[in-house]
Amino acid sequence: MTWQTNDSRVVYENPWISVREDAVTGPAGDGIYGVVTLRNAAVFVVALDAEDRVCLITLDRYTVGRSVEVPAGGSDGEDPLVAAQRELLEETGMRAEEWTEIGTMNALNGVTIAPEHVFLARGLSKAHQSAAHDDEGIEEVSWVPLSDALGMVADGRIRDGETVAALAYAGIHLGRFA
Repeated sequence: MTWQTNDSRVVYENPWISVREDAVTGPAGDGIYGVVTLRNAAVFVVALDAEDRVCLITLDRYTVGRSVEVPAGGSDGEDPLVAAQRELLEETGMRAEEWTEIGTMNALNGVTIAPEHVFLARGLSKAHQSAAHDDEGIEEVSWVPLSDALGMVADGRIRDGETVAALAYAGIHLGRFA
């Protein structure tokens, strides 16, 4: 069955998101569906150094509290690669010489329209001390062997869904698992 939208109205919007309520006909019949649309795509960076360590940030999220994640953020309408480079610099003070887009995904696609781009960054060098730590609540920037980061997913220390997916994309791209 194809979903049919019978009516739609925006119930909330701000510079980052729009929330609409749709009257729909779906597999279970008529109903209401809420949809959150992000105004700009997000970017996620798996930064891997010469020692096969991945950069992880620990920060305090308003919604879930303490979270361990790869550097990430909104594209703010920029080209995804430009946004990924900016986010890596802002959140870690690092630059990368080599950038590879390793995947695209959609966050919470049952209720959102939220395109996301995942990049692998290599050839890292320190650019400067980032001021974003204070602005974004970043408590720590750490470097963890990629295999240990995957272990952190397995034991629940990394619970951010996009970070889990970004690390999976990196593992697949690097041939660490099929």
